[in-house]
Amino acid sequence: MINIEVPAREAVDSKAQGIFDALNSKMGMIPNIYAVTGYSSDALDDHLKTTNKVGKGSFSNKELEAIRLAVSEVNSCDYCVAAHTAIAKMNGFSDEDAKSFRNLNASDVKLLAITTIAANIVSTKGSPSDKNLEEFFNQGYDKKALVDLVAVIVDITFTNYIFGITNVPIDFPIVETAW
Repeated sequence: MINIEVPAREAVDSKAQGIFDALNSKMGMIPNIYAVTGYSSDALDDHLKTTNKVGKGSFSNKELEAIRLAVSEVNSCDYCVAAHTAIAKMNGFSDEDAKSFRNLNASDVKLLAITTIAANIVSTKGSPSDKNLEEFFNQGYDKKALVDLVAVIVDITFTNYIFGITNVPIDFPIVETAW
């Protein structure tokens, strides 16, 4: 098996080094998933710009974390489940809330609709059921939100895949998963 290690700052180009410095200044760390993505400074730069914008016009921070958790569960990404559970907790959710988003059994009907359709879109490779689409729209989301949802799914799937390929060490509190 090929081992892709987390690069030291000196192992990436100057553009990635600048991004690492900004991340470290803002977060007090460089998450391993971003460090590995830094092998391509353009990919890291584009991903961070997207992550900081995508879905913000349609979804609250809580809704975004619920989506990211549901998608990361479908994609079996231990890293993103751990990271986004921690972020969800910073946004006022409990561990149980985070688990409910991953297991598609949120008690809030709006969050249940959004996590269910997000997971359905991923598991069907972009062909959600009419029932899930109808419930999404019934909860007050519009066509813009549907397109934004797909953009959020694509964004979190990027880091899910980076983890799946690299299996970088998880640098967030570990979350027990079913797989």
